[in-house]
Amino acid sequence: MGQYKKLWYSLIAVLTITFSILGYLGVEVYRKIPPVPQAYVSASGETLITKDDILAGQSAWQSTGGMELGSILGHGAYQAPDWTADWLHRELEAWLDITAQKEFGKPYADLDTATKSALQARAAEEYRNNSRLQSDDKVVLSDTRIQAIEQVAPYYITLYGNDASMIPTREAFAMKNNTLPDENARRQLTRFFFWTAWAASTNRPDHDATYTNNWPHEPLVNNVPTTENYMWSLASIVFLLLGVGLLVWGFSFLKKNEPEPVIPQQDPLSKIVLTPSQKALGKYVFLTVALFVAQVLLGGLTAHYTVEGQQFYGIDISQWLPYALVRTWHIQSAIFWIATGFLTAGLFLAPIINGGQDPKYQRAGVNFLYIALFIVVLGSYGGNFLALSHAIPSNLNFWFGHQGYEYLDLGRFWQLLLMVGLLLWLFLMLRCTVQAFKQKTDKNMLAIFVASMVGVGLFYAPGLFYGEHTSLTIMEYWRWWVVHLWVEGFFEVFATAALAFIFYNMGLVSQRSATVASLVSASLFMVGGVPGTFHHLYFSGTTTPVMAVGASFSALEVVPLILLGREAYEHWSFQHASPWAKRLRWPLMCFVAVAFWNMVGAGVFGFLINPPISLYYLQGLNTTAVHAHAALFGVYGFLALGFVLLVTRYLKPDTPFNDSIMTWGFWMLNAGLALMIATSLLPIGVFQAHASITEGLWYARSEGFMQQELLDTLRWVRTLADLIFIGGACCISWQAAKTVFSRNR
Repeated sequence: MGQYKKLWYSLIAVLTITFSILGYLGVEVYRKIPPVPQAYVSASGETLITKDDILAGQSAWQSTGGMELGSILGHGAYQAPDWTADWLHRELEAWLDITAQKEFGKPYADLDTATKSALQARAAEEYRNNSRLQSDDKVVLSDTRIQAIEQVAPYYITLYGNDASMIPTREAFAMKNNTLPDENARRQLTRFFFWTAWAASTNRPDHDATYTNNWPHEPLVNNVPTTENYMWSLASIVFLLLGVGLLVWGFSFLKKNEPEPVIPQQDPLSKIVLTPSQKALGKYVFLTVALFVAQVLLGGLTAHYTVEGQQFYGIDISQWLPYALVRTWHIQSAIFWIATGFLTAGLFLAPIINGGQDPKYQRAGVNFLYIALFIVVLGSYGGNFLALSHAIPSNLNFWFGHQGYEYLDLGRFWQLLLMVGLLLWLFLMLRCTVQAFKQKTDKNMLAIFVASMVGVGLFYAPGLFYGEHTSLTIMEYWRWWVVHLWVEGFFEVFATAALAFIFYNMGLVSQRSATVASLVSASLFMVGGVPGTFHHLYFSGTTTPVMAVGASFSALEVVPLILLGREAYEHWSFQHASPWAKRLRWPLMCFVAVAFWNMVGAGVFGFLINPPISLYYLQGLNTTAVHAHAALFGVYGFLALGFVLLVTRYLKPDTPFNDSIMTWGFWMLNAGLALMIATSLLPIGVFQAHASITEGLWYARSEGFMQQELLDTLRWVRTLADLIFIGGACCISWQAAKTVFSRNR
């Protein structure tokens, strides 16, 4: 460890403490999940809904695309309703109407205000307290509630079927006709929706809040933010200010003025003779940009479905390429091409770390990994298509078709193959890096790089820790290990370490600066990022301690983003450090964009929805999509593009980039993303937020609200931003593909 001992001890302490918190509260998640009762019964003891019915409904929901068609407990797509909030509101309205007709002989809407308030209080008491789980693992439902359920269920059975009367509603929700052909499966689906609404409206044992911490906002059943919600929201702001203050003080007092490195007259990396495995990476570059173009085209189609729910400019394509399928491919493609870009950078660096040499069979391993990635991509896409076409038997859907969980939609079989591919990549990386530890040089920077790549190779595995019928709460716990920890955590550390290693080998930064930056950044990212995973689980069936930890630590995730302006300036200035560095302008500009969007997308828009009180009203609205687009592409997308462009420069050093194409491409990507947010996603999210706060989430996601003329116009306006973005993607991708397939001069 040497001179970096304190930094290593700090990083080890951060990882030990934060993962201990994540694990300890993980046990709490398992212990306090919303139960699935053995049965819901009538007052006379008649069984109405069984546990098997609910689990069968969960499978039916997955087979329709799950989170890619509407959302459950706030997680998923934004066009169709949140089925939890929607069912709950419809059932409550039915209960109030039935009761009003029985007792007053007229509809609930015709009652005076005082009578309405009295009925609402009775509904809240029945739903929140009288429907609790009993000691025999059953729930007794009143006759009125049973009638309400029987009134509501046909709506969903008809909606997911092929009845022509529901076509306008399906178009509004971007659903294809006959989304779920089997009528029995549709009936089971309604029981799953009912169970999620029951969990969201029933108080925990010995507690005055529901299993979902009173989410969603539903005044009819007195679902309003808890006191703890307000307290930890305020605390998160205090922790943010404290973290920013400490960071500024630490940066001011601990920063040492390092002597500027002597910039070499020639690019040191250009002197390295490419190894066979490095020469084989051209096809990785092509796969990355090809998937990138496919992803943005699918994104444009997904966005268009929000204005023409079943058509593409009058052409009905929903029966073959429904919204749920296109959105699935759009999100999966993002994960695939960004991950491939990172893997490409690692495989290029590995032989350099190994002294410019390939271990035996390294090229064969690189080629085999490429084939494996290709199989996973095509196989998972095909499985998704067959699943949503219902060509796969229902018992095989989870394994080979569609899991139904956003970002982890691919069938479990393809997920396992992807995990094998990541392990193969890690093996290829370790073959080179382990040898480097035998060299008589400072190995601290190498150690943090190796640690980060181990995280990238292994932390996709938690996505395998749940099954088809696992509780949604437990599934969310492990799903966010992948989406948050793997992508937002270890990818971030890997990128920082890889860039530090690259810039050091180029002679642009000193070894000490690169090492310190890697170690400090890793600690800063992980101290908030690891326990901050819980901010995704506030309302997914977890308890107050999870909310407290998630709110407190996720606020700290924003802290290191305060200094990203300095990082952006450093990356921008590197291109002017020496004449040879100008060749690296466009990879460096991508890294500058990363710093900007990290601050805006992950920082500003991330914190917008991080405090519990914000997310209580904003979860499941377009404000979440603002953060997702700005952070996923703005940060990790530009990182992946920067990596593959950097690799491309060294694969074909004599083939210059066309500055005109790259300028147009780079600025169109940034402008398209900014316009996408400013002209559509954010304004729609703001309007939805007002509706969610005043009326409830059900209204903010309802057909009547989402199809009003203003919001429809805003979605049409987004078309221009999408076209600009697609144009930028095509420019960058064309240049990268053209370069790697050009002949060496």
